[in-house]
Amino acid sequence: MLRFFSRKKPPAETPAVSIRKVHLWLLKPSQYDDDGYVVRHWRGVLPSNTLACLAGLTEELIAQKRLGESVKVNIHVLDETVDKIPLKRICRSQRNPRTKTIVCLAGVQTNQFPRAADLAREFRRAGLTVLIGGFHVSGYLALLPTIPPDIQALLDAGVTIVKGEVEETWGDILLDAIHGRLQPVYDFLNDKPDLYTKPIPVVRKKYLRKFVAPNFGTLDCGRGCPFDCSFCTIINVQGRKMRFRSAEHIAAAVRHNYRAHKVSFYFFTDDNFARNKNWEAIFDSLIRIREQEHIPVEFMMQVDVLSWKIRNFVEKARRAGCINVFIGMESVNPANLAAAGKTQNRVEEFSSLIEAYRSSNISSHVGYIIGFPHDTAESVRRDVQFLMREVRPDHASFFMLMPLPGSMDHLHLSRAGDWMDPDFNRYDSHHEVMRHPLMKDGEWRRTYFEAWNTFYSFDYMKELLQRGPRANYWNNFLRFLWYKNSIQNERRHPMMCGFIRLKGRKNLRPGLPLLSRWNYFRMRTKEIREHLRGMFRVLAEMEELWLQTRHPSAGEQRVVEELAKIRAVYGRMRLADLQSAYKRAKAHFPSLRVPSKLQLFRARWSPLLAPASVFTRADLAAFWQTVRERCTTRRWFRIPLIRLPFNLLRDAQLLLLFLFHMARAR
Repeated sequence: MLRFFSRKKPPAETPAVSIRKVHLWLLKPSQYDDDGYVVRHWRGVLPSNTLACLAGLTEELIAQKRLGESVKVNIHVLDETVDKIPLKRICRSQRNPRTKTIVCLAGVQTNQFPRAADLAREFRRAGLTVLIGGFHVSGYLALLPTIPPDIQALLDAGVTIVKGEVEETWGDILLDAIHGRLQPVYDFLNDKPDLYTKPIPVVRKKYLRKFVAPNFGTLDCGRGCPFDCSFCTIINVQGRKMRFRSAEHIAAAVRHNYRAHKVSFYFFTDDNFARNKNWEAIFDSLIRIREQEHIPVEFMMQVDVLSWKIRNFVEKARRAGCINVFIGMESVNPANLAAAGKTQNRVEEFSSLIEAYRSSNISSHVGYIIGFPHDTAESVRRDVQFLMREVRPDHASFFMLMPLPGSMDHLHLSRAGDWMDPDFNRYDSHHEVMRHPLMKDGEWRRTYFEAWNTFYSFDYMKELLQRGPRANYWNNFLRFLWYKNSIQNERRHPMMCGFIRLKGRKNLRPGLPLLSRWNYFRMRTKEIREHLRGMFRVLAEMEELWLQTRHPSAGEQRVVEELAKIRAVYGRMRLADLQSAYKRAKAHFPSLRVPSKLQLFRARWSPLLAPASVFTRADLAAFWQTVRERCTTRRWFRIPLIRLPFNLLRDAQLLLLFLFHMARAR
């Protein structure tokens, strides 16, 4: 049977050599891709809140000198999704007998566990102290009566397992590590900490600079969820009882982070902010910060489908700076919702839910799971269309149903002896890791990617941007860019992706053959070439989307319509006729300047069109398609050489203008 150890420590051991310096490495592991290489990107999108929490707890311990009056503690924060782990440097950091190196593999999710285990074994071979925690080990050990073999293997290697939250015990754990008396397993799952006065997650500017939005911070205002979804691990790890932080502490952190680090946007990582009993006090504090102190803080949060019915919740969320809500909708099929235990989700209320937030200029982002027992490829297609046409959220994130350790789904499949993929690296929301009763192998995954491509089609993105709040235009647009790049170019879930994939030759899963430098160079050259092509296709599509959806005024729109008529016959019209067309447009838009005939003559032959009057690059796309076709068929003599440099300059100008607006918005 499984035996866990409580907080009670064994008698203190006096170390042979007194420790004067501690290197505390807080590491967030990544996962392996399908070829076995560690997934890392030049810029990430979602910073780790766990790293921020542990850094904040440790800094408080240092300030209180809890770890020793004369002990110097160096905190190193590394996120393998954006950092290369310096294995040799970490292993060498304990050469001095008065120095202790502690490696904490923190916030380990199920798909990250294989990589975390490999890192743990590497550090243990170097004689370092290693701890591992997170939802995977906590959830796995929460429901199973015995220790699983993969976790037992880590225990046998001398790795310490931390089960649960450590806000009230982190100091004791670190003291045990410093003095060589770590227990094999720390079990705090049934003794959850009161978060009200605990240290707020710390913003580290150096870490945030590795992400696309360096003004983006994370903060858990509370933990827990009162609902009973069968696929969820939250309720079995963080519990059903809601716990929350002090509104005053949150407000103080927001002020400090803005003034010291210019952090102005947050992701509140609470699984269900609407059930945080302190939500109104938190919103009131943020409202005062925005309206009285003029700090322009904004945030996104996760809520349930009933949140819009809470009195004053949506309105205060808007005033507090909420611009986006993530809603666990999961399905529009009532049978699927019943099977998942989501009895609170009522399909007939979904459109009212979305409209309640949209009317307050808050964008809606729904989570949608594909692979429930009643799903088929055809029913998913119908349901996605219903989601788009009837529910009409601004964004959707699709997930493949996974039996995550710590969920009731995993427990039921384990007890039934049903097949589940033994490779936890594949538990990442875009691989089939169990059998589906109604879809064949491979069909489920194809249906999943088809749902992404349907929802984020050009026409539907255009519709979403045109009907969405104008104030949220660039937030919505940049999320579309992120999602399109992740799904089409990286073939990964956007929340587990970033921008510009980095890949090390030796950052390979143990047991796989190491490529020679030449073969690795050839492989990477091909991958980078395909990646650049994919990025260009995505950028071209998003540029066209921007051109067609940027918001002209009513007067500008009338001018655009007149100019569209002009362009249709621009090359054939006499200059006098062109001038007359401009005069007709001026009747609708008095500030429009009517060009002289000389200016019209120069404009006709100018390589650059006025970007403000361009609302599509369809003519340019058609031109380049013609050039490609004639090059492919070796009809080079048919390429319009005179137009080639002009169109190249026009395209470059539009692209630079597009990139400028994106950079300014970010």
